[in-house]
Amino acid sequence: MLKNYTPAEIPGKTEMKQRISAARARLYELQMAIKDSKLPVLVLFEGWGAAGKGSCIGRVIGDIDPRFYKVATKAVVAEDEARRPFLYRFFKEIPENGKFTFLDGGWMEQTCQEALLGSLEGNAYADRIDSIRRFERTLVDNGYLVLKFFMHIDRKEQKARIEKLLDSRSTKWRVSDYDRWQSAHYDQAMEVYDKYMTETNAAIAPWYIVDATDAKWAQLQVLETLVANIDVALQNSAHTSPLVPNVFQLLDMPKLADIELEGKEIDEVEYKKELKRLQKKLGKLHNELYRRKIPVVITYEGWDAAGKGGNIKRIAAALDPRGYEVMPIASPEPHELNRHFLWRFWTRLPKDGHIAIFDRTWYGRVMVERLEGFCKENDWKRAFNEMNEFEKELSDWGAIVIKFWVHIDKDTQLERFTYRQNTPEKQWKITDEDWRNREKWDLYEGAIDEMIAKTSTSFAPWYILESVDKKYARIKALKIIIERIEEALDK
Repeated sequence: MLKNYTPAEIPGKTEMKQRISAARARLYELQMAIKDSKLPVLVLFEGWGAAGKGSCIGRVIGDIDPRFYKVATKAVVAEDEARRPFLYRFFKEIPENGKFTFLDGGWMEQTCQEALLGSLEGNAYADRIDSIRRFERTLVDNGYLVLKFFMHIDRKEQKARIEKLLDSRSTKWRVSDYDRWQSAHYDQAMEVYDKYMTETNAAIAPWYIVDATDAKWAQLQVLETLVANIDVALQNSAHTSPLVPNVFQLLDMPKLADIELEGKEIDEVEYKKELKRLQKKLGKLHNELYRRKIPVVITYEGWDAAGKGGNIKRIAAALDPRGYEVMPIASPEPHELNRHFLWRFWTRLPKDGHIAIFDRTWYGRVMVERLEGFCKENDWKRAFNEMNEFEKELSDWGAIVIKFWVHIDKDTQLERFTYRQNTPEKQWKITDEDWRNREKWDLYEGAIDEMIAKTSTSFAPWYILESVDKKYARIKALKIIIERIEEALDK
């Protein structure tokens, strides 16, 4: 696509000035409409080294309100970002509803640079392209406008600009080693860029090639493209996104009603003995995880009063406190509600070699948010696949993903609720909301059955912890975690 690009004729100075003025004024007007309609706009600037990405961004944002946009430079991968999944550094930058984010460099630059320098090839490259397609699609499905610009200059122009930058002490810092390498291998880079853009050019997030030989002409192309796309997006604000079929292998899972709870118990003496043995073993494995840089994501969902907190406590007690974090997930804050529902989980992912334990998770989307009407039907139906894709990203990164449903029956929950209600030091654990949720037990059970059936994958399976006897559930969880870690270490 890039190799076949033919630039349009550059307009004259008078026409250029008039069109830039009109586009800037219109973009300012649209910013207010974006704010009112809560349309989030993510604008990605990619292109050749010295093509003028930064200066073009500066010209484009000149007239819009700085309170409602952010500019982020993603050309260099920070050490902290390198220890997390590939998409982490980009997902964390997505804008809030009603705002812009402008990215100077992004997922194309990192992918193509790694491909050109030989660190990303074969199946790994193909998997990366799949990840990027899914990333862009899920943003659009969740209401984002994604605009991708490639700033294009020819070999001669790039060489001249780089030489000019290098001639001045005040500008030579802007030329990276990779810019020099790219200029010396222009044809090779062209092949990789063309292939990448062809593979990621989609109707929902197409590539716009910008002739960057003239700064004002580049500014005009970007401005007019922005304005046209925002106009269309505002008209389509009520559009319902299509459901994407699941492409991942799902495991056969039982319904909650078919899970046997009787007899799943352990006596106190055996419990203490096993707990001590398993915690000691898990502690040693934690050290090995850190040495091998293997991340672990453990998630807990379950009925209210099922014993999630006590289960987590026994897991955490075995771990080095410097190498894990427990994430209690409550109702989303306003800045979290104003982004893709997975944003608050992407931003809480552990570094490699560390463990993250989530007390409640992204699965709230298809349980409480679904049943309490906090999201639309299309949102929660799409979420099954979006959560599978999220967990596939974690698995491909190398993470061990372990998902627990902590299970009890309705009578056991009533006993525990009543005990909490009647015990002063436990009353903080019981709320009116817990009682209201209990009245919807059957509705929740149906939603949970669907959730488990549609999201128990080969790379992120669900494990049911029978927790009428909390001690039994704790030992079972420890054994599962140890088994999964040992499997990963053996690989």
